[in-house]
Amino acid sequence: MSVENGEWVMKGVSSRHPECIHTVEELEEYIESIGFLPLFANGVEGFSVEEWTDPKYWWTDNALRDPWAWREQISGKRKIAYGKFFDKKAGFVSLEWLPYFVNYRRDGYDFDARWEDGLANRREKKIMDHYIRTDEDGDTVYSEEEILSTELKKKAGFGKEGDKNYPGIITGLQMQFYLVTAGFRRRVNKKGGEYGMAVSVMFPPEKIWGYDMVTSAYKESPGESWQRLFDHVKELYEEADDEAVIRLIGKKPM
Repeated sequence: MSVENGEWVMKGVSSRHPECIHTVEELEEYIESIGFLPLFANGVEGFSVEEWTDPKYWWTDNALRDPWAWREQISGKRKIAYGKFFDKKAGFVSLEWLPYFVNYRRDGYDFDARWEDGLANRREKKIMDHYIRTDEDGDTVYSEEEILSTELKKKAGFGKEGDKNYPGIITGLQMQFYLVTAGFRRRVNKKGGEYGMAVSVMFPPEKIWGYDMVTSAYKESPGESWQRLFDHVKELYEEADDEAVIRLIGKKPM
C-alpha cells in the first residue's frame, strides 16, 4: 500500500491471476507453507498478503473475499499467530515459526524476568499485569478474561489523565511477542446489542498455545533464531535487499 498523487493505492493481482489468493482458507495454507507473512507490501517484493490478493476486495466488508476481514477470522481460529510483528506493522506467523520469533524478539526473557532485570518499563508492566500474575507457589498464571483493547486502555490507566502512548506500548509488546491478537469483538451496549467496529482481543501466546511450545526455542541463542528467520526470507526471496529484510524482522542481536 502506497500513496500516489495523494491517494492510497493497493498493490495486488487480478482475481484471474493464477497465484491470486481468493479465500481465507487459501491464505491460511499459504501462510503455513512459507512460515510467516506481513499483511501489507513492504521492502521485500511479493512478501505480503496485499500483493497476492485482488485490491478491489479490500475493505468491502465481504467476509468471503475481503483480506481485511480474513485477519479477524484467522486470529479468531488461533491456529496462526497474528499481530504487529513486522516493523511495527501487522502480519501472520505460523506456529512452526512462532518459537523462533519469541526467542529472538524477547532475547530469551519471559516478561516477569524482563521486569525483574529492569528491562521492561512501568507502562508495559501495567498492561501485562492484566494478563499474567504469580500465584502463591510462584507459578505464572494467565488470565482467562477477554479484554477489548479499548477497555484495556482504561483499565491499565492510560488516557487523558493517565499514562500516554498506549498504542505504542501495545505495539511494542506485540513486537516482543508478549502479546498476540487472539480475535476481534464488537463492543456491547447496555441492551446487549453489538455496535461499532470490531476491536482486538489480546493474550500472551503462552495462554493460547502453552508455555512449552511457545518457548521451545529458548534452548538456542536469540542470535541463532534471528539467523533462521533471516535465512528463511532470503531463501524465499533471493533477490531481496538485506537491509529490507532486516527492517522487517529486526536487527541481529549482539
